[in-house]
Amino acid sequence: MKIIVKDGHARRGEFQTVHGTVQTPAFQNVATAAAIKGGLSANDLKENHCQVMLCNTYHLHLRPGDEVVKHAGGLHKFTGWQGPILTDSGGFQVFSLAKLNNIKEEGVTFASHIDGRRIFMGPEESMQIQSNLGSTIAMAFDECVKNPAPYDYAKEASERTIRWLERCQAEMKRLNALPDTVNPQQLLFGINQGCCFEDIRIDNMKRIAAMDLDGYGIGGLAVGEPKEEMYRIIGEIEPYMPADKIRYLMGVGTPGNIITAVKLGVDLFDCVMPSRNARHGHVFTWNGILNLNNAKYINDFEPIDRHCTCEACTKHSRAYIRHLLKAGEMLGMRLAVTHNLHFYNELMAQIRLAIEEGRYNAFYEQYVDKLDARI
Repeated sequence: MKIIVKDGHARRGEFQTVHGTVQTPAFQNVATAAAIKGGLSANDLKENHCQVMLCNTYHLHLRPGDEVVKHAGGLHKFTGWQGPILTDSGGFQVFSLAKLNNIKEEGVTFASHIDGRRIFMGPEESMQIQSNLGSTIAMAFDECVKNPAPYDYAKEASERTIRWLERCQAEMKRLNALPDTVNPQQLLFGINQGCCFEDIRIDNMKRIAAMDLDGYGIGGLAVGEPKEEMYRIIGEIEPYMPADKIRYLMGVGTPGNIITAVKLGVDLFDCVMPSRNARHGHVFTWNGILNLNNAKYINDFEPIDRHCTCEACTKHSRAYIRHLLKAGEMLGMRLAVTHNLHFYNELMAQIRLAIEEGRYNAFYEQYVDKLDARI
């Protein structure tokens, strides 16, 4: 991670990978099953200035199967996306979607949410799946704890996450040395856990920082706790995060969340919000959030955002996209998702520019509340 310039704690940097250099701060566009929901292709991502695609280890393991993806030559050949790809470890989905049977030191036995079949996943299995997928960045397998949680359980889960991380690191080293590995330069990010207990978080961060990983995720936040608590925890652990490594706030979030977290020193984000909200007619603009389902847009022939240069805004109106959504036409979802992803990537570009020009505080004050407000 190369830091080009800082403005307070906000960092403007570059993160080099085998699949290209990421300009940070950056937003990762979530392609859960190797596609953005809403009918967008890899070429659409490129057209909307996306830098990183995020795919889901758990879902791709279940279908089509990570071995299928490996036979295709990895996710890059399978999807047609040539930029960096991050795969999560599957841990979050194992703990949130699947019906758990038990958690042991070896890993987790669970039932598939698709057909109920019993599956085992531990640190080694997660690394093997992600190696088959051939992603640029693999996330370590961690124990995701519901927030809030009892202190003792949060501590126990944090300790187990560190032990699992050590196993992930050893297994990735082994896999990257194999002759048939899809991406022998695959990177490994560790994940900081500890719920909202700052002493657990700090201890965890100190210990995983000492492992000299390629980057560090902050997990277990944005899961229902007040946003002020999330910001507090980021502020507590930031001094202990390696300054020369990329920092990734997992599963976040709204434009306001991102703007604040950048101010606190975070570099990388992901969230399903732009695509999920778009599919329900909720679109982001530089003046706030529009709900295209509202009747007032029936005869509104303005673009979603007149400052936007995406396909939806340069070629279509609010009235037309609203009609498509109401009629259940797939094009409506596609245009709305296209707009929201374009908006998020343009937001990150403007954040980077504001840091470069030393005016991030002013940018923060202007947009932190405005962009999350409903019009």
